[in-house]
Amino acid sequence: MGKLEGKTALITGGSSGIGLASAKRFVEEGAYVFITGRRELESSAATQKIGHNVTGVQGDVSKLSDLDRLFERIQREKGKLDIVFANAAIAKNAPLEKITEELYDSIFSINVKGVLFTVQKALPLLPDGASIILTASIAASKGLPSDSVLSATKAAIRSFARTWTVDLRDRRIRVNAVSPGPTETAAFDELVNADARKMISTTIPLGRPGTPDEVAKAVVFLASDDSSFVTGIELFVDGGFAQI
Repeated sequence: MGKLEGKTALITGGSSGIGLASAKRFVEEGAYVFITGRRELESSAATQKIGHNVTGVQGDVSKLSDLDRLFERIQREKGKLDIVFANAAIAKNAPLEKITEELYDSIFSINVKGVLFTVQKALPLLPDGASIILTASIAASKGLPSDSVLSATKAAIRSFARTWTVDLRDRRIRVNAVSPGPTETAAFDELVNADARKMISTTIPLGRPGTPDEVAKAVVFLASDDSSFVTGIELFVDGGFAQI
């Protein structure tokens, strides 16, 4: 019997990277999973990779109408949610003097607004004792060059995990954040060239970037009863990068 047997889960940003790896793990552990992604082709491809016990729903978490459509479908098809993994995010960087209003709005709309309203709109479907996991980042703890806007969004996510733990305590809904370090995803490849990758690897105590599946294993822990007495935490999955 899997750790998530009989559970229904939502993973936003589930069509690639950490979200897709987590969806695969959730299904392997017995859950039925809804995944979202902004691009229809990627969402369809992800559902085919997972193969069964999954529904892909195209949508942008920064658009409340898309979220309403998503939760209406979950309500209609399953009636409830046991786990929410609010993972959808974008990563863009720029030095302070080159930050534009457009860059600021685009990152905050998805990384902060999207997470806030994903969780808020999920609440009526969540039973007491449900689990909410938020994707933060080591960027909230490290001073990384040209990452001030992205880092600020992830610091907000860490704060959400604390405040929502208190807001939802009477319902025993656990809220935790997972904070990946450098991870081998398409977004990481877009932001980091080969020289930077080598430099980053030398600063990670384990000597390499992580994999999406390594983060997914931590997400399964936070989603399952294995973490039944864990709430309000930030779980770093970073090879020690932000710890030294």
